[in-house]
Amino acid sequence: MFASAVNLIALVYLCSLRPTFGQDCPNRQEILGTLKQVQKLLSAHEASCLQSLRNLRKKINSLQSSAGKQIAKPVNSTCPKLDGPINGRKLGKSHSVGHEVHFLCDHGYEIVGSESRVCQESLTWTGQHPTCRDFSECASSPCLNGGTCVDKVNKFSCVCAKGWAGETCQSPVPTFFITRTNTSAGSASAASTLPAATAGLHVRPSRCTTVQGTTHCTCEQGYTISARDSYSCTDIDECEVFHNGPAGKLCLHKCINTAGGYRCSCPAGYNVTNGRSCKDIDECATRQNNCTKDQMCVNTYGGFQCVQVDCPKIPHATYVKISPTRCERNPCPLDNRACSQTPNVFSYHYLAVVSNLSAPRVMFRISAQRKLGDMLRFTLLGGGQARRHFTVQRSDHQTGQLMLVSPVQGPVTLEAEVEMSELEKRVQLGRYLTKITMFVSQYEF
Repeated sequence: MFASAVNLIALVYLCSLRPTFGQDCPNRQEILGTLKQVQKLLSAHEASCLQSLRNLRKKINSLQSSAGKQIAKPVNSTCPKLDGPINGRKLGKSHSVGHEVHFLCDHGYEIVGSESRVCQESLTWTGQHPTCRDFSECASSPCLNGGTCVDKVNKFSCVCAKGWAGETCQSPVPTFFITRTNTSAGSASAASTLPAATAGLHVRPSRCTTVQGTTHCTCEQGYTISARDSYSCTDIDECEVFHNGPAGKLCLHKCINTAGGYRCSCPAGYNVTNGRSCKDIDECATRQNNCTKDQMCVNTYGGFQCVQVDCPKIPHATYVKISPTRCERNPCPLDNRACSQTPNVFSYHYLAVVSNLSAPRVMFRISAQRKLGDMLRFTLLGGGQARRHFTVQRSDHQTGQLMLVSPVQGPVTLEAEVEMSELEKRVQLGRYLTKITMFVSQYEF
């Protein structure tokens, strides 16, 4: 276009200087028409150049902005290293943004502080660093009937009030006696022991003393004067007598009567504590399990479960395991819309609960680490079993919670799947699936 315009202007200029060119020069009307065409061409080119400059300026500004943001980002994109608490341990090795670590305490200790912490975009951890505090065996007030609890290392002892005895001051001190008057003894003061009855496992001879014709018979702790005769003592069945006393049942699970007393027992997977209560054995922490190195041990009430998390295999997308309970989607090709619609993350969580847990109750919370869109949507997936026992509610703008809506009789395993979707003007930006498995025990403790 530039060459044609220049040639035309040169021809007009020469014709104006040398009219002798004659018929080779265009006439005045043709020249004016040609100049108008050139003017239009130059105006169009000028507008195109201006638009190109504007676009170039926008691209330069965008590149400068992006370069500034990249320079502002710190080179180190991980949070500071966290150590496990004394008398406890840390689960999770990744300190990258968005990852979380968990803390557990050793047997006999309880955690104080945050059980889980998440690395934020500011490269700081959420929550507070936890500590492991010695668990007070007297916290549950195990000593009954006014007894005083003395805390010891992983055990306790009771100092009983007057008139009570036993490991938890649960048994009254027997005051059973019988008085007989011996008229043949007259007024003499004498002491004698009467013939003892035949002793057995649940029968003991009474201790009788005669003073001035009056006989007093008493029994040792845990026995009472026999209804058959005055000289033998029979065992008191505390499990029957104190089955539903003022202080409640003697034993949380099962009471076994013994000669002169009783003992409490617990089902498999529990230890007797406080003389009457049952405490779950953590087979995972104490390594009393048979889980393989590829499996994860999950402690449950009265037992344990060996679970293995495998990343899902779904069409159009592939996933990589970044922690024992989390799988993230590999980057999708730019032109693969089907891949971009698949979940970004699958996370797996396991809960242990007792049978007939009261409801409604919050069982699990899901929240966004960082907000991308203008709205979060929480949805309960799955069939009738999940919807019969669970529902999903929003607790705030960025948090949803899984609610148990009805008590569950164990033993049973329940599964619930919660989807969190990020939306921008109703357009989906990402999907995050959380699968919760709940192991319900057989017992209510």
